[in-house]
Amino acid sequence: MSETEKSFGRLVQIMDELREQCPWDKKQTIHTLRPLTLEETYELADSITGDDWKGIKEELGDLFLHLVFYARIGKEQEQFSLKDVLDGVCEKLIRRHPHIYGDTKVTGEDDVKRNWEQIKLKEKEKQGAEKKSVLSGVPASLPAMVKATRIQEKAKQVGFEWDNREDVWKKVQEEMGELQEAMAEENQAHIEEEFGDVLFSLINYARFLQVDPEGVLEKTNRKFITRFQLMEEAAAAKDKNLADMTLAEMDAIWNEIKKQKDRT
Repeated sequence: MSETEKSFGRLVQIMDELREQCPWDKKQTIHTLRPLTLEETYELADSITGDDWKGIKEELGDLFLHLVFYARIGKEQEQFSLKDVLDGVCEKLIRRHPHIYGDTKVTGEDDVKRNWEQIKLKEKEKQGAEKKSVLSGVPASLPAMVKATRIQEKAKQVGFEWDNREDVWKKVQEEMGELQEAMAEENQAHIEEEFGDVLFSLINYARFLQVDPEGVLEKTNRKFITRFQLMEEAAAAKDKNLADMTLAEMDAIWNEIKKQKDRT
């Protein structure tokens, strides 16, 4: 047994002990754990965005705990065991990588993704799933921006995709023009619809630029927060409050902060 296997076995044993002996752990259900799991997932995402490897290690441990916890509850409910979970994902990975474990030939990552989606769809059909759409595997609870990316990636696997990024940018411009028309009409419902189309087309363009829109937006959020807080500090150093300053005064401080950051 490897050291990794020993450590994983130790985690499973601790989980069993907590479930049997700890009052809090004994009370948990899959539903009470759900919001905690989401929180841990976002904490991991924060650490990844910040390239915080120490944080990533810690948050991965927390998520491992949650996964083992769900498996323990599944066993208690006679639904599945931890072994079932691990065997299931291993078998799925082998089935969906025929270029590694079979005779299928691929020329790049696009072929790999396309094969994955096609195999997944066939699996759903064999299981008698009601929804046989390529898009049926996109979780409804995903954040809208992440969901848009996944929808577009899945549509691509069946060839519903622009040929080049120049065509995608033309689509962005087309959608922006339609938004301007809606604004001229002063039709709020139409404005919201067209604004959504602009966002969707920009997310599509981000894929062609090989940019993660969710990730880069979060980095921009953090950059804005940092600069705004520095602007507050700069105003306070002058015995001023931002609420009492004009936009021009605040903009002057903002631009100076931006220049300083650009020089560092």
